[in-house]
Amino acid sequence: MAYVFINRFFYPDHSATSQLLTDLTVALAASGNTVTVITSRQRYDDPNIQLPARSRHENVEIIRLWTTRFGRLNLAGRAIDYLTFYFSAIWQLLRHVHKNDVVIAKTDPPMLSVVAGPITWLKGAKLVNWLQDLFPEVAMAAGPGNDGAMGPLYRAMKVLRDRSLRAADMNVVLGDRMAVRVANLGVEPHKIRIISNWADADLLHPIPHAQNALRQDWGLHEKFVVGYSGNLGRAHEYATFLDAIAEIERQPQRNLPVVWLFIGGGALYKDFVRETVQRGLTSVVFKPYQPRERLSESLSAADVHLVSLRPDMEGLIVPSKFHGITAVARPAIFIGDADGEIARLIARYHCGAIVAPGDGKALARTISALAEDPARRVELGRHARAAFEAAFEKTMAVSQWRELLASVAGRP
Repeated sequence: MAYVFINRFFYPDHSATSQLLTDLTVALAASGNTVTVITSRQRYDDPNIQLPARSRHENVEIIRLWTTRFGRLNLAGRAIDYLTFYFSAIWQLLRHVHKNDVVIAKTDPPMLSVVAGPITWLKGAKLVNWLQDLFPEVAMAAGPGNDGAMGPLYRAMKVLRDRSLRAADMNVVLGDRMAVRVANLGVEPHKIRIISNWADADLLHPIPHAQNALRQDWGLHEKFVVGYSGNLGRAHEYATFLDAIAEIERQPQRNLPVVWLFIGGGALYKDFVRETVQRGLTSVVFKPYQPRERLSESLSAADVHLVSLRPDMEGLIVPSKFHGITAVARPAIFIGDADGEIARLIARYHCGAIVAPGDGKALARTISALAEDPARRVELGRHARAAFEAAFEKTMAVSQWRELLASVAGRP
């Protein structure tokens, strides 16, 4: 019996889903399980990098598929990348899945459950869907929706996807609202399990400003730093950021000037950079994705972090950046639905603030208040770290995954 994972990105890629997959598979392999990952030869940030077709990482066997390499920023090219991944994945799943194996299909590219389901049935294996998002609902919300030429295609895809979720042995979701969404698709409750994403306590910890070399290198000493780290994509909105930045820049200078630090990339990242320039905003600093070994420094460089999710995306996505923020003991300001998954966590653990999308003045007021109240920031950060240790630390999530997979496989 083996565990066979399938996802488009894996180590050494730095994307969030890749890091989570790497954490889990390495932990399972270290416990003596046979673990295989079927993935692509690409990296999230550079489709031109060609990783080897076969390799191993800490006892995890890696099989890398041939795909086209148009990249994420070209929608037509991305669709072709997906199609070639599906065809290559079908062949490798047929070769490497055996009776009683457990196949764990993530959601990049979308619809992997539709591809993996028939093969697991044919081979007498089990299927677990690890849902990082719900597609095609995400695409329908971010794009043309039900109207136009894509509408019939999305509806057909949804029918296939719903059947694959109902037929799977288990569906792992990231939070309460996603669990409700999946249940409403007709999936039986005993086939839905909530396991939150996580951060690694061995990797992420708070670093005081005076000891943070990255903060010094970036010229952020004697600044109040508002951070955004990770993907800025179509599930997020940045107009609230821009309005708040402009509002604060119009205010009189404080003892600690406010600097906005954006680290990462994504489909909307270049648009955001362009609009900050067009609006003449001068307090924004842009940095690329940082190596995983420097995440403690890069996340700790900020005094407070932003998390954004469009309200219509609630239950479809849960931003994983929140867990890293709690690990470095920083408050989070969530711009989104006041009853959203992250908003509920912030309210439960008293570790940040919530601002309605489009209310740039409220965001500016919230940031100004935190900038002027160091004691409050420390208190919120302490609550954030306590939340991390109680609910979002890697070892707890891995333990939940071990129990779930053993149950699906019928093992003690």
